[in-house]
Amino acid sequence: MGRVRSLYIKRAARELLERYPDKFSPSFEENRKFLDEKLKNVGKPLRNRIAGYISTLLKQEKEE
Repeated sequence: MGRVRSLYIKRAARELLERYPDKFSPSFEENRKFLDEKLKNVGKPLRNRIAGYISTLLKQEKEE
C-alpha cells in the first residue's frame, strides 16, 4: 500500500495547479525548482511532498 498524503498537501497542490497550470510537468525535479522560487516560507520537506504530489497528479492525468 502507498503512503497517504495529508489534506494540507493535497489542497496546496491543487491550488498551485489551478494558479500555475502551465508551469508544472510530470518531472519532480522541475516542479521542485519551481516551488523553491514560489514557496519561500515553506520548509524543504513540505515543498518536496507538494512537488511529488503534483508530479503524481500530472502522471495520472497523462495516463488517462
